[in-house]
Amino acid sequence: MTVSFLDSGVLIAAFRGNDEIARKAFAILDDPRREFASSGYVQLEVLPKAVYFGRTREAAFYREFFSQVKHWLAEDYSILAAALEHAQKEGLNAMDALHVAAAVAVKADELITTESPGKPMHRTRAIRVRSLR
Repeated sequence: MTVSFLDSGVLIAAFRGNDEIARKAFAILDDPRREFASSGYVQLEVLPKAVYFGRTREAAFYREFFSQVKHWLAEDYSILAAALEHAQKEGLNAMDALHVAAAVAVKADELITTESPGKPMHRTRAIRVRSLR
């Protein structure tokens, strides 16, 4: 079983998209050989605006995904410290650094993103990063 940590872009693409990236996102979401890992950071990126703006179908889609997550990050300050280290070492923005640190902490096999391969997230050596692009 592959443990996959999906960043928020993958979930947004799956719900909102109708292009090749959305199809790739759904292929990952529908893969029975995967278990999913996530964190409150991903929830914080996708749920608030969907709820605030009354996008109930979108919020329900995200909640359904989160209900299937088997590997949750236990939130603590050591993750923030690890994220700061990744951000400084690899030039990552705050949320990307948090996602890398969270994926490593839950022992995910990979971090799947919609970030292009040339983006800073792909510099990390802490975990295998796969792009849907």
